[in-house]
Amino acid sequence: MALITGAAQGQGAAEARRFAAEGARVVVTDVLADGAAAVAADLGDAAVACPLDVTDPDQWAEAVAAGLDAFGRLDVLINNAGVGPTPRVIEETTLEDHRRTLAINLDGVFFGIRAVIDAMKAEPVRAAGGGSIVNVSSIDGIVGVPGMSSYAASKFGVTGLTRTAALELGRFGIRVNSIHPGVIASPMVAEAPAAIRARLDRLMAAQPIPRMGTPEEVANLALFLASTESSYCTGAQFVIDGGHLAGPPREGLWTDGD
Repeated sequence: MALITGAAQGQGAAEARRFAAEGARVVVTDVLADGAAAVAADLGDAAVACPLDVTDPDQWAEAVAAGLDAFGRLDVLINNAGVGPTPRVIEETTLEDHRRTLAINLDGVFFGIRAVIDAMKAEPVRAAGGGSIVNVSSIDGIVGVPGMSSYAASKFGVTGLTRTAALELGRFGIRVNSIHPGVIASPMVAEAPAAIRARLDRLMAAQPIPRMGTPEEVANLALFLASTESSYCTGAQFVIDGGHLAGPPREGLWTDGD
């Protein structure tokens, strides 16, 4: 069984559908309770919905309990929920926005890991090979980005938390890895201001793969990391960014005739 956060739309919904298509049972969670219920309804008997504000440890306990009640075990956690604030330089970032970003993007992942440990350590699960935790970070959790101090700090935090959790939980057969998407065609991007969208379009045009990624491509990577096909992977960072971090754009260095 897989518990997926932020699964009412975008990447989380794509992950829920991909996992269900592979035969997994899914707990579809989101602070958007109606959206989570709609996704779960589409998946039929393979899924149940549960409201979840990832910043609330009590709601985490309720979501895990709901999954165990419905399906009897917990094998996979996909910490997908997150927010992307409007870019602002540090001196213009409010304390309220900073703390909200950290609470959702970092504290939410911490609470999620802590909430599933006991269930994943349970003997029936350990006998089947332990569990897998997949934390969705960002390429901004690997490199700094001007105007995104709070977001980058939260995503760097997820990267460090992933590595530390892998060290602590490996002895229980629990693997912990992080996914680092570049720009993905998600509701978060679609709702961005026009100036931000224009900047993203310019960045995409300079990548080796000159387009945004899709939620389904991220879901495929999450499925790999959740499955036994990645059984020797833990504490690792998996980048899915169209080559964005491969190096600086090389436009102007070469021509078709060189």
